[in-house]
Amino acid sequence: MSTRRHPRLEGPTAATDHPRSAEPALAPSGSSAPKVAAEGVPTAVRLDPQQGDGRHPVAWLRITAPKGATPTAASWCACGRDLFAAGHRKVLALIADHTAHRDTCPLRSPQEERNAA
Repeated sequence: MSTRRHPRLEGPTAATDHPRSAEPALAPSGSSAPKVAAEGVPTAVRLDPQQGDGRHPVAWLRITAPKGATPTAASWCACGRDLFAAGHRKVLALIADHTAHRDTCPLRSPQEERNAA
């Protein structure tokens, strides 16, 4: 019985006698100019077909209360408000303040609406 030789799975590939330089692929017309984009790929970015109702988030409240640790909260608004609190009482106060800020924020209730009310 003879032993079978298994092909090598790892290691460098065998070198050829005639090294080739990297050459650009030929275009369909036969010229060697490279294509700019693949066929069927849009060249311009298109607008999102889903149109929203014009609403977008303005203020965020992030509350973290891990079990057995001190709770924290952060209140951020696009109008420039950026507050942080740590501890049970301070977090509860910040939540109430964040809720009250909805009525006074200049981005949520424009000046004309406040004057009309």
